[in-house]
Amino acid sequence: MENADLPATETVRPEWAGLDRLGTLELLRLLNAEDRTVAVAVAAELPRIAAVVDAAAGRMARGGRLVYAGAGTAGRLGMLDASECPPTFNTDPGRVVGVIAGGPPALVRAVEGAEDDTERAVADLAALALTAEDTVVGVSASGRTPYTVAAVRYARTTGALTVGLAGTTGSPLVAAAELGIEVETGPEVVAGSTRLKAGTAQKLVLNLLSTAVMVRLGKTYGNLMVDVRAGNAKLRDRARRIVTGITGADEETARRALAATGGEVKDAVLVVLAGVDAPAAARLLAAADGRLREALELSWEGSGRG
Repeated sequence: MENADLPATETVRPEWAGLDRLGTLELLRLLNAEDRTVAVAVAAELPRIAAVVDAAAGRMARGGRLVYAGAGTAGRLGMLDASECPPTFNTDPGRVVGVIAGGPPALVRAVEGAEDDTERAVADLAALALTAEDTVVGVSASGRTPYTVAAVRYARTTGALTVGLAGTTGSPLVAAAELGIEVETGPEVVAGSTRLKAGTAQKLVLNLLSTAVMVRLGKTYGNLMVDVRAGNAKLRDRARRIVTGITGADEETARRALAATGGEVKDAVLVVLAGVDAPAAARLLAAADGRLREALELSWEGSGRG
């Protein structure tokens, strides 16, 4: 098959032509060996990813949003990452947003022609009423997906920060954006199936982006999820363990503090360590822009212990 002018993610490796004749274990070893190259490719882009994190976090601290736009696997991964931020970091669902070509139905089945619909891309992004404080990340393995390129081009006209995340170099997507992340994962074992290495790379990068942005915004205390939304028994138990771990208090004290603060971990930690009531804990956090470490320092300064 002719590979000229194709992005790396679409090219065919002739040495894998006998893929369907391999034994199962040999097939799995090949897939796994190729998967191991993904983390190395992502590591090469860490300086660019860091630049995006710092730029996006600064905008989100001023009220902006993080928006992912993509088609197919890339769009689904963006939607997945966005959907996991509220329960993990207690973000408002509108702060990290995923937009996918074809709309919600494309999450569970392919919507034919959606990735080529540039008018829909503009409409989807226009519906978000983007501002200069927002960050829009277009995600595409080939870097050529018309929907994604159009979304980024439109977002740039609004003043939003635009980022192109592609699985190859020199793509129209990265050219359209202000900042670029190019994770070269090369040809897929199953030619063109970018749900494989390219998709894994996208998942890794989106995890890096959202996690690092949330850390920069004070959504963790050390490596603890102090903004976790305790919506089920497992997470309520985690919240209690976080409070006891930070404060050294016994379980009953932690439970009482969490009950007093409506299950808010950071507030409960302040109730225990600063000896304040729930409203005072909320005020301390507001003064510290929601950052627990800074709120504790403010409480100690106010008590004369700083």
